[in-house]
Amino acid sequence: MDARAVLLRAARSGFASYSAEAASAALRLDAAACATAVATLIAEGLIHDPVRLAPGALHCHWRLELTPSGRAAARTLTGD
Repeated sequence: MDARAVLLRAARSGFASYSAEAASAALRLDAAACATAVATLIAEGLIHDPVRLAPGALHCHWRLELTPSGRAAARTLTGD
């Protein structure tokens, strides 16, 4: 499965991590492939930017969150 598909599936389940490096390791993806896939998915409008600083937070969190188009793409991948 390619990195793009892995990220869409992970985003569908609400994947979160403390950093991009930890996320790529947890998803068993090469860091460069993960970064490229994230950039592609953002450009395609399928995920929101994964780096978030919540109001009042002291540090950023890395979270995959699908857009409405991304939810449709993830459903297609999983056959739902």
